[in-house]
Amino acid sequence: MRPITASDLMNPEVLTVRDDMTVRELAAFLIESEISGAPVSDPQGRLVGVVSLVDIAAAASGEGGRLARNGSAFFIDDEWGDGLDEEDVEDLPPDHDRLRVADIMNPEIYSVREDATVSQIASMMLNGHIHRLLVTREDRAVGVITTSDLLGLLVGED
Repeated sequence: MRPITASDLMNPEVLTVRDDMTVRELAAFLIESEISGAPVSDPQGRLVGVVSLVDIAAAASGEGGRLARNGSAFFIDDEWGDGLDEEDVEDLPPDHDRLRVADIMNPEIYSVREDATVSQIASMMLNGHIHRLLVTREDRAVGVITTSDLLGLLVGED
């Protein structure tokens, strides 16, 4: 019997953002897409980082460096995103029209290859205290796996 791999578990519908988007465009995209964070790609489509609503909030409050040291909330804890809406985007400081995703993203990427086993995935999540892993192929995001996906295996949900 073949082991279950990342390609079996992953959600292949990964929305990515470009590193040259403005923070205002990013916030609007995340809200419209109803997601709290996204992988970041360069103009050639290569994965270069991750960004979340919490990273936007940190930039707005001047605490971007704190998140860069501790990791993006895309992987860790992004509860702040539940309360952000279109009005919050309108209230972003005017300099957020010049600030780019590349300025606030976290370049640290937690990822696995498509052939990673469930054991490898779970170990990486546990050791890194993370809730999402990107599945990559040749520096491009092809899927995402969450702790919910792993828990679904335990209770027999597909």
